[in-house]
Amino acid sequence: MGFGNMQKMMKQVQKMQAEMARVQQELGDIHVEGSAGGGAVRVVSNCHQEIQEVKIDPAAIDPDDPSLLEDLVLTAVNEALKNARARASEELEKVTGGIKIPGLF
Repeated sequence: MGFGNMQKMMKQVQKMQAEMARVQQELGDIHVEGSAGGGAVRVVSNCHQEIQEVKIDPAAIDPDDPSLLEDLVLTAVNEALKNARARASEELEKVTGGIKIPGLF
């Protein structure tokens, strides 16, 4: 591999790194949702896997059965986080061309 090819490859790597940094930044602004109980509990997360919002339909609150609401919240949170990981992976794959890079989702 000649020096010119190495330089070209390094420029491509630097471009990809800059694009990855841009996408990582933008992931904080992409929101996904998870829900449970037919929408009785709705959780919104950004693609940094940070919970942004939790909405609970008052009809889902049964003071005699708090474990039901706990299960609904847990399910909705897990779904939102799963959706956030999947969306982040999709966005990063656009930059990497589908190449799996260890440590990136």
